[in-house]
Amino acid sequence: MTTFLVELLVLLIICFLVGKYVWPTLKAGMEKRQGEIRASLAAAEAARTDAASAEEERLRTVEQAKVSAAQIVAQGTTTAAQIRSSSTVSAQAEYDRIVASAHTEVSLARQRAIDEASSTLGGVVMEIVEAVIGREVDAAAHADLVGQAVSALDATSGTQGAAR
Repeated sequence: MTTFLVELLVLLIICFLVGKYVWPTLKAGMEKRQGEIRASLAAAEAARTDAASAEEERLRTVEQAKVSAAQIVAQGTTTAAQIRSSSTVSAQAEYDRIVASAHTEVSLARQRAIDEASSTLGGVVMEIVEAVIGREVDAAAHADLVGQAVSALDATSGTQGAAR
């Protein structure tokens, strides 16, 4: 029993020494570590909040970019439509000018052809009249004279057509 009392006394001394010197040091270390863990948790929560704010900002920026892109596309479409419209108007004006010029040239060419045919036909008619007056006219001679006039007219228009 003496050993028991000695062991009990040693245990109480060890408990006293541990409680007086070791336990406060351990407790201070644990409290310090607990504070560090709390600070880390607070920092992690702040980082999560910042990340959520950054995500919201990113989403707003993306949405603004989409709106801006849609405006740019709409503006480009409008500009293209304006260019297409002005090109169509100028092309139509050019087409109308070319067609009017062609009509004028055709009218002038037709008038020149009529004038040339009239002057040539006048000369041929005069030759026919001289030939008719210069000899006796019967049906065969008349047909022969008309045939000669047509041949002369064809020959004249053939040489003028080749000259052009």
